[in-house]
Parts: sequence; structure tokens; C-alpha cells
Amino acid sequence: MFFRRKQSGRHEYLQIVANERVAGRHRQSVVATLGRVDELEQSGTLERLLRSGARFCEQALVLSAFEHGQAEILAARRLGAPLIFARLWQETGCQAVIEALAAERGFGFALERAIFLTVLHRLIDPGSDRAAARWRDAYAIPGTEELDLHHLYRAMAWLGEALPDQRSSGLAPRTTKDLIEEALFAGRRHLFNDLGIVLYDTTSLYFEGDGDTLGRFGHSKDHRPDLKQVILAVVVDAEGRPILSELWPGNTTDVTTLLPVIARLKQRFLISRIRVVADRGMISAATIAELERQGIEYVLGVRERRAKEIAGVLAECSTAVPLSIPKAADRGTTDLMISEVVRGDGTPRRRYIVCRNEAEAAKDAAEREAILESLREKLKASDLALVGNRGYRRFLKPVGGQRFAIDPARVAADARFDGVYVLRTNAKASALEIAITYRQRFVVEDIFRSAKSLLATRPVFHKCDETIRGHIFCSFLALVLRKELMDRLAAAGRDLEWAEVIFDLERLVETEIMQDGKRFLVRPAAPGCAGVVFQAVGVALPPTVRAARPPPAPPQRSSQGRPKHRKRGANAAPASANLLEEQIFPN
Repeated sequence: MFFRRKQSGRHEYLQIVANERVAGRHRQSVVATLGRVDELEQSGTLERLLRSGARFCEQALVLSAFEHGQAEILAARRLGAPLIFARLWQETGCQAVIEALAAERGFGFALERAIFLTVLHRLIDPGSDRAAARWRDAYAIPGTEELDLHHLYRAMAWLGEALPDQRSSGLAPRTTKDLIEEALFAGRRHLFNDLGIVLYDTTSLYFEGDGDTLGRFGHSKDHRPDLKQVILAVVVDAEGRPILSELWPGNTTDVTTLLPVIARLKQRFLISRIRVVADRGMISAATIAELERQGIEYVLGVRERRAKEIAGVLAECSTAVPLSIPKAADRGTTDLMISEVVRGDGTPRRRYIVCRNEAEAAKDAAEREAILESLREKLKASDLALVGNRGYRRFLKPVGGQRFAIDPARVAADARFDGVYVLRTNAKASALEIAITYRQRFVVEDIFRSAKSLLATRPVFHKCDETIRGHIFCSFLALVLRKELMDRLAAAGRDLEWAEVIFDLERLVETEIMQDGKRFLVRPAAPGCAGVVFQAVGVALPPTVRAARPPPAPPQRSSQGRPKHRKRGANAAPASANLLEEQIFPN
């Protein structure tokens, strides 16, 4: 229906007209003639009629006023990410676990909300805790309104606080964050069978400050040897779900970390049998010997070019079996040729799985030929300077005096490694299964590569070990939520990039306006893929227009002083993971 002005003689009349479709044609019919326009305006009848009808279409009037810039804008806050990740925070058990642990202490603020705020900040705009406190103002995050920066610092310190019981502490002390990891694992333990495949990798994170006892100079994977750093390790299951994180001083070497992590994994999570999948940087003779002694199955990458035995292994490769592994997002397959070589007559025998990727082999050959072509041209001019170039030097040989030439034997030796990676294992599984298991290790690499911003969380300005551990553990919790969201999108048949998801969630903004003395919250339609994300997670979008609650009154201070909270003694043991499991994940 609509209003229409109808000219009749010298006067205009106002009519209400209905528009309908009859037999494929539009047909208009007059519902009512309200009277002459000039008389309606002079008497105020039209205005009273419209105001009376406005009671039944307030939303339309509010939207119209907002769209035409006629409403007073009071505030605007992003609500997409807070709604989505609040649901995941709850359904993964993070909220209940932290609330149960925090209940043992008398905190004078919403500690669980402080941690959720920090984790959400890592997911959306990673940075320092000081930046998170400012960033919060642009988001609709219930329960965080009264939080200050010092509350975030206290929450980080609590996460990294050492526990009274330090049994099975390993390279790092047991802290509150360990209890959280154990309780989260207990809540989804049914996803593991007796043989759990765990994948392990490490990275380095540098500091802007000193970093207390954790901050040490070491081998920097970020290429910042001038700054102190810490070593972060993450263990995930075969599906990429984070299990635990460990944090060590920055001078800790990768090769010394694998065995302590395995020991803590078995003690903390009571996994009777595991198969460890790790990269070549974790290998040493002592590590392999201890894994064999403990009867732990392993699949470890080998440093092909540095291990003298590998040349013989490659020479013994004979029969190869083809293996095609589907890539993610229907991007084709990874095609491998798999061979098995067993060496040694003693016990244990050394079992190697040789994997050759023909596509990577062609790429390696092309890159080497480009280097050799450049080398041939440079040798015509001067060869002494070429010895200092590692890329060139590995193909050169001396030919008398101060002269050098390309060595065909070195070129042929290098070609043997084209597209090849070698695994060492003691697992009682077929060569194809071992190759597939090691390919799962790229799940961890993808986590470190695509979620580096979550893990890095720079700049790190904390000075105490406790707050450093808590700050970085929030990145681990961010990984938990990210993995859960991407799994739900995949289950819904949606293949979305992480950056695309965050971008569209950020565009969902709710605006608080004032119209006719009333406060309203107005939101646009869900932009881009945001609607799909809400459906996959099972969260309902708020109404397009809804009444806003009046701002809360400032809290009244009691004349009797601050309430006393029950404090836990310094030597009192915190709740165990088993007790938390019973409270949070009842049968």
C-alpha cells in the first residue's frame, strides 16, 4: 500500500491505494480516501494519523531516520567477532574451565572476562595487552566494561603462576595454564584412541625488553639475533587440534626439547601409547636411542645432506610405490614415490622411508640449473669472489692455483636429493602409512605459518616470567578457538580463508542512536561471508533494530568497605584436572 495524491477539479485528495497482481497484471484499488490534502494539513489530522500508525512501524521509522542521517549517533561497536568467539569460548569449555579455577581465588574483577578479551584481541588484531585495553572500546564485549589495564596484567600473571605441586615439571615449571590445557583435553578425550598421533614443532619469539629469566639470546628463527627471545613449542593432534604449549628460555636448542615434551605429554594427559611426528631439527643419536628404549613410536625427518648414511640409503632404493595425497580445498594431489630401506644387522635396525616428489624434483632441478648458468657466466670474469657464496661454492672445485671450476660430481650428488625427503621410523606400520603420517606434520607447519601473528603477539613488553607465560598462552587459546571455527566451517561445506572470515566479521557494526528520545541499536545486513559464519557456529544475529538498555548507573560504594574474598593459601593445591572435568564436562 501507499499514499497517493489525486487531483479532482480544483482540489487534491489523499488516498490510500493497494497495489496487487491479478492475472499477471498490476491492479491498483483505492482502499480509502482520507480527504482534501489542504484540509488535512491545516487541521493536523494527517500528522495525528501518521503518529498513530508509527506505533506499529517504529523499526521502519528508526531505520529510515538512521539511513537518512536524521538520528543522533551515540556510539558504534563491532559485534561480529565477539558474538562468534564468545560462543566458541563457551562450547570448547574455555569459559567454564577458567571460571572454575578462578573461583578458588578472591579476585576483585572478572578474571575470565579479562582473559577472553585478551584472546579475542589476539584473534582480531594481535598486539600487546596495553593495546588490547584500548582496542576493547570499539567492540561490544559483555562483562569487560569495568576492566582496566592492570586487570589484564593480573590475569596474565595468574595464567603463568607456578603451582605448588611441581611434579612432572620438566624443562618448565607447572603453571595455571597447564591445568587449563589438561581440563580442555579431558573434555574431548573421546577423540583419542589408544594410539594418539601427536605432531610437534617449535618457533622463537623475540622480546622488546629483557624478558626476565626466559629472555635469552639464541638461534633466532625470526632473524633477529640482536634481541632476546623465548622458545615456544606447540603439540597438536593429527587433526590439528592444539593439545599443549611449552615455553623455554631463548637459548634452548630444539634437539633437547623432544624427550621432555613427550614425558610431560604422557604424564599430564595419561596417553598410554603415542606416535611422535617431528621435524629433522629434533633428531640426535641420543634422542633416538631414548625413544627406542622407552618403546615410543616415532616418525622423524632426517637431515638428508648432512647424514652420511643417507647417501647409501638413496643408493639402495629400488622398488617405489606411488602415493597420491589430496590437497586441501580440492587443489589437486601431492604425488609421491615411496621406497623403504632397512639397514643394520643389530637391534634395533634402522628403518628409512624415502619419499620423492616429482613436481618438487623438477623445481629443484630448474633452480639448480639457474644457479649453474649464472655461475658459468661469473666464472668467465673472476672466480675468487664466488667461493664466499654458499649457493655457488657447493658446485665448485679447485683446478690449480687460485682457479675454480664447476665440479660435475658435486652437481650429480646434489641432483640425487631433488624432490627427496627421508624419514626414520620404528613404527610398526606400512611405508605408505608412515609417509601419510609425516605429511600430517605439515598441519603444524601451517599453524605456525598462517597463525604466526597469533603466536608472535608482539610487541612483548612484560618483564616477569609469569606474565610472559600468560601473555603467550593466550595465543594458544586463540589457536584453540581458530581451529574450532575452521572445523565448523569445513563441516558446513564452506572453504573460507581466515583473513576473509575476520574481515567480514569486522564489518558487522552495531550503532547506538537516539530517536525521539529513545535509544536504539541498529545493525546492517550481515556482510560478505559473515552470515555463513553465524550459521556454521549456530549463533543468531541480533535484530536489525532493537531497543538499547540505558547506560548502567555508577556502582555505589559501600560505607562498610570492600567485601572480603576467600583467599587460597600459598601452599594450597589447586583443583586437579580430573575434578575440573567432573565439574565442567559431567557425564
